[in-house]
Amino acid sequence: MKYYIGIDLGTSAVKLLLLDGEGAIAKIVSRDYPLSFPHPGWSEQAPEDWYEKTVDGLKELLSDIDPKDVEGLSFGGQMHGLVILDAEDNVIRPAILWNDGRTQEQTEYLNNVVGEDVLASATGNIAFAGFTAPKILWVKENEPENFAKIAKIMLPKDYLAYRLTGTFSTEYSDASGMLLLDVQKKQWSDIMLKICGIEKTQLPQLFESYDEISCVKKEIADALGLSDHVRVFAGAADNPAAALGTGTVGEGRCNLSLGTSGTLVISTEHFVDPGNHAIHSFCHADGRWYLMACMLSSASCNKWFMEDILDDADYAKAQEAITKLGENHVFFLPYLMGERCPHNDTAIRAMFYGMSLDTTKADMVQAVLEGVAFSFRDALEIAKASGISLTSTKICGGGAKSPLWRKILANVLDLKIEVIESEQGPGLGGALLAMAGCTGKPVAALSEAAVKVVETIEPEEELVRKYDEKYRIYREFYPALKGIM
Repeated sequence: MKYYIGIDLGTSAVKLLLLDGEGAIAKIVSRDYPLSFPHPGWSEQAPEDWYEKTVDGLKELLSDIDPKDVEGLSFGGQMHGLVILDAEDNVIRPAILWNDGRTQEQTEYLNNVVGEDVLASATGNIAFAGFTAPKILWVKENEPENFAKIAKIMLPKDYLAYRLTGTFSTEYSDASGMLLLDVQKKQWSDIMLKICGIEKTQLPQLFESYDEISCVKKEIADALGLSDHVRVFAGAADNPAAALGTGTVGEGRCNLSLGTSGTLVISTEHFVDPGNHAIHSFCHADGRWYLMACMLSSASCNKWFMEDILDDADYAKAQEAITKLGENHVFFLPYLMGERCPHNDTAIRAMFYGMSLDTTKADMVQAVLEGVAFSFRDALEIAKASGISLTSTKICGGGAKSPLWRKILANVLDLKIEVIESEQGPGLGGALLAMAGCTGKPVAALSEAAVKVVETIEPEEELVRKYDEKYRIYREFYPALKGIM
């Protein structure tokens, strides 16, 4: 039996997945590592921790098989993080992660001084505080001695690839989130390099996600018992890698992730300019493109309200009392951490509206579920305005376990909600990329074969109408509150 490994480099842990030649998951292993918060709003990690925990996890992953049966490996990884190395390949400073908020000044400079039109023309996107380019500017302005040492700029998963192979590489899906890549042309943007004060030689070679970049170094292969020709493929950013595991490839496929944050990923055959650049246009792991909207607070809204406010962890019981969908008089704006799509506003905050003496706990729980659904509707409306046509979406994430929430989403979005049998995230996507590279099978075919829909929730005409009316009211809140916030 041949095997393929997917390495999911997350924010709190690395998850390693072993896929057999029949496409079945043989084993999953996880290793945690620490996060550092040296100042309020900062978020950093030591790249060496990623490597050490990955190698340690691989030993356990391979313990039940003959390691020499492994043919290839690939990656899915946290996006946007800045890893910088000097000329001797030493890490210059801890990696600045995707959820680090120190770059607000640099982000405003890029969007307001350089200009959103210039950025969108050069890259297909505008600046966000989590993106890599603002982080480079921050290091340049605040740590000039470190900026002067930079020989290599890379993303988190690409640091792992570099340590395992010695190849300085990235691929288009992860590079899309750096604000350094012309996403439509699939090449580094000379305009952005000049703005950031860096040279093309400091950036890695670009590959497609399924391209082979090298083999595992002999000394590492020997230590793990692997053969000396285990092929390593470029991999993908976490969201497109996870999208492979939900069959979100090809024209007009969609996946909704109801996790701590919320993401809406829509795959396309061609580059799409969404107009509103609070929704991202990125390269996909299948060699095409995708639109992605990120809502900063999603299932975390429900967790916050249930556990922190109500001190109640019985989610199912709280939702049993909700019976009148589309008729709630309470609204909730899910902006607990500001919002990315569609507002790109770090200052806006959450709010309940419409409470009265007869408001119940069930009304407020329902408002939270509906508010998150309306936030996804905001993103969907932008995609539809750019010509995207959808009839259904897959759903994943912790919040997707709620039948009530799935029904609300189906009717707020007026889409069929398809529940998949299992959800393995970026690790499965990485393993599928390795399998595609080793076998020559198309990524899209492997992706679709990996997905089994076990339930479909159909929208109901009357509920869709009621939620359309509620959504029109919901849309009025942000413009009214923006000045106050």
